[in-house]
Amino acid sequence: MKQKFIIGIDQSTQGTKAILFDEKGKLLHRTDRSHAQLIDERGWVEHDPEEIYRNTLLVVEELLGKSGVDREAVACVGISNQRETAMAWNRNTGKPVYNAIVWQCARGEEICRRIAVGAVRQKDNLSAAEDVRQRTGLKLSPYFSAAKLAWIMEHVEGAAGLAARGELCCGTMDSYLVYRLTKGKEFRTDYSNASRTQLFHIRDLKWDETLCGIFGIPMACLPEVTDSDGYFGMTDFEGILPAEVPIHGVMGDSHGALFGQGCLTRGMMKTTYGTGSSIMMNIGEQPIFSDLGIVTSLAWKTGGRVQYVLEGNINYTGAVITWMKDQVGLLKHAAESEELANTANPADRTYLVPAFSGLGAPYWRSDVSAAFVGMSRTTGRAEMVKAGLCSIAYQIADIVALMKEAAGIGEVELRVDGGPTKNSFLMQFQSDILDSRIRVPGVEELSGLGAAYAAGLGAGIYDESLFGRLPSIQYAPAMNPAERNEKLKGWKAAVEMVLKP
Repeated sequence: MKQKFIIGIDQSTQGTKAILFDEKGKLLHRTDRSHAQLIDERGWVEHDPEEIYRNTLLVVEELLGKSGVDREAVACVGISNQRETAMAWNRNTGKPVYNAIVWQCARGEEICRRIAVGAVRQKDNLSAAEDVRQRTGLKLSPYFSAAKLAWIMEHVEGAAGLAARGELCCGTMDSYLVYRLTKGKEFRTDYSNASRTQLFHIRDLKWDETLCGIFGIPMACLPEVTDSDGYFGMTDFEGILPAEVPIHGVMGDSHGALFGQGCLTRGMMKTTYGTGSSIMMNIGEQPIFSDLGIVTSLAWKTGGRVQYVLEGNINYTGAVITWMKDQVGLLKHAAESEELANTANPADRTYLVPAFSGLGAPYWRSDVSAAFVGMSRTTGRAEMVKAGLCSIAYQIADIVALMKEAAGIGEVELRVDGGPTKNSFLMQFQSDILDSRIRVPGVEELSGLGAAYAAGLGAGIYDESLFGRLPSIQYAPAMNPAERNEKLKGWKAAVEMVLKP
């Protein structure tokens, strides 16, 4: 029987990957292309969608050339994507009307503020902000896609007119790639991505007319919502493949990582260490709504069954390392951070609160700034780098503690993925400060792997036995409780200092 291969596309904040898997789920090859980060003096962040689409085609071509596999043996495609990044394009031409507005970008803050002070619904005395939260599970915030799309409607010339005529597509990066790869035949997104737009009712499982009205987004502009392991259309990557194959799985990158880690049952958790971080806990088939600063989303809809997650999002985790390297010159290369942290004075009490574009969960403050806190005369390069790495672990620990409380779950094991998980200092400190086991899989590409696995399952190539095959490295806590409590106390004091008006 002819062997089958699956291509996973991971379209992330920093770049686009193409990953090749065999019919047993083994990762065979990977190719990458980065794209420009368009950042202005206001901290607004954009990407060029055309560059991203070109890179998608290039990495697939390079992957197939590098691997040497028979292109006729490619059976299907899965796509994972940077989630809340939003864009709009002309339905007739496929051309973007504006750059993609990246999830980190807080330009929709004024729109959210305007909504928050809007009229109270008389029927049930709900504020608009609380109405949004109850329908979506998400706190009203410029972090999510809706405020970004509303900004496009209000500020991009011609966008509102196209929308009024039914000629505008509004979506996240997955729906744009599906649209382009299927030559405009399909305009679809999946349940995981839809649930992060702040326009989707997570209990009714559909685009919500009230939400669309609040943000001024016509429902006709939004994509069809499809099962995460469902059929999204056919593509040949513009002739790179000899014949079209189905796109059979789409997930937001963090959901793809949760799926790829095999976190398929209630209480299982993962953290993706990317530019930012998404901490997720699978809470099963019923949503849990929390007032603790974490949000509720759909995990996915697969096999016709919906599962939910609690999630906390952090703006700056891996990006802290990039900042220390590129902007401050503390590092020559990212890997150097581990060595420097290990040489730092253990008595130094420096903390970095990396609020470069505000603080995400559980604080949701876009109006605060980053700061080093607690530096002394002897604080030097190594201590500052250590503080940067530890800031990643502290932010994650804050959210894990809240999730355990909200879900009524005690001990957890955290499954992790992303480039910074190579840093053994960070992983051991994360285990210590959480007082939990950490499991690092032997492959890095969990987001693309999860989407490819969903595609393979949806296409009938895989079964769920493949989730037990990933090798992993484990870390166990070794810090004494008194030291852990003292460090957490110092972190909380540093955050409070930053949060003060």
